[in-house]
Amino acid sequence: MKISVFGLGYVGAVSCACLPELGHEVIGVDTNPSKVRMINDGQSPVVEEGINELIAAAVQAGKLRATDDVETAVLGSEVSLISVATPSNPNYTPNLTAVDTVIRSIGAAIRKKDGHHTLVLRSTVPPGTTEDRIQPLLEEAVGRKVGDRLSLVFNPEFLREGSSVKDFHQPPQTVIGSLDEAGYQALERMYQGLPGEMVRTSCRVAESVKYLCNVFHAMKIVFANEAGSVLKACGLDGREVMKIFCQDKQLNISPAYLRPGFAFGGSCLPKEVKGFLTLARGKDVPIPALAGLLESNEAHIERAYDMIARDGRRKVALFGLAFKPGTDDMRDSPLVTLAERLIGKGFELVIYDNFVKISRLLGKNKEFIDREIPHLDRLLQETPEQALADAQVVVIGHADAAARKAIVARAAGKRIVDLSGYAELREAGAAEYEGICW
Repeated sequence: MKISVFGLGYVGAVSCACLPELGHEVIGVDTNPSKVRMINDGQSPVVEEGINELIAAAVQAGKLRATDDVETAVLGSEVSLISVATPSNPNYTPNLTAVDTVIRSIGAAIRKKDGHHTLVLRSTVPPGTTEDRIQPLLEEAVGRKVGDRLSLVFNPEFLREGSSVKDFHQPPQTVIGSLDEAGYQALERMYQGLPGEMVRTSCRVAESVKYLCNVFHAMKIVFANEAGSVLKACGLDGREVMKIFCQDKQLNISPAYLRPGFAFGGSCLPKEVKGFLTLARGKDVPIPALAGLLESNEAHIERAYDMIARDGRRKVALFGLAFKPGTDDMRDSPLVTLAERLIGKGFELVIYDNFVKISRLLGKNKEFIDREIPHLDRLLQETPEQALADAQVVVIGHADAAARKAIVARAAGKRIVDLSGYAELREAGAAEYEGICW
């Protein structure tokens, strides 16, 4: 198939990398010239394990190119995937300005086509958005109705940053909400060869599944962290208790995310929890347990700060700044929040994250960090050893093997605050070791 992908952030970039492996020809589309140039140079605009190699191979094979020309992309494809950002408005409803704009642009290009075209929305939106908002916009721009050589589909993505390439190739299921039969068939053909069930449903259900999955993931993290904190106060290791709890695969569902550790963050969970709560308030449906998710998450960050600050303002080395290891995405990272708190309280702070390079930051990620930690370049250290020099407290948000080895080698006399639970750090011989939930 010939596929155009609109928006070259994480979801769009992974689609550009992986769809050619299924035999498709892909055109990436973005208004950011840097992202377009990187794709055409065989480079990924995002940091993700394995993605550079896939993009380079696809470009070399002639299966992938990028452009900022919407019309060229639409006329040269039969399916268009929309993966543009839906950031939060001040009241936490999703801002659909970018979605509206790209729908109008794609629709104007489809109007010039005689053949069938399938438009697929992948950006997170509230239930009903595809039918109540997107469909009228699209039909007005195209000049014909869905079903008349035009299909409209909502196809939620469940890609986790840090493992998104693997997630693309090993989905537990593929959820397809379409307004016509041709839309279902197009997506089933596009994803042919991937494991997992193809689930046909309505657009509203597909939109809701996306919200509920991320809200549930956020809830599981908070549950594990609250439980771990209480168990620690009782003199127990929360991880040991949770390990037994997770052995019940029949009732407790899955161990995914159920590991006491640090707070949740990133570009999906905080935004979509807020969006779901706003949706509930708009419908006058009280959900007190979920309403406490964000407050509990903030309290968990405060616990980490209290642990660090217990002995006064000592020099702190923070390992990890992105919200997940193996990425450079710092949007709504709880480690950024923790760093801000330490800086604001007068701590001398240095930071090491092997994947965070100021020169590589792009788009919303760069805007976020420029706003939250504008002098990050002065805090970032080039090596673990530089970060550890003279540090009295070592805080581990996440650290790769080389960084952990350096910490272990220089742990003597330092206090370690572990937010992730690396086994070797407990035995490192530090002056003091303490975990966030153990």
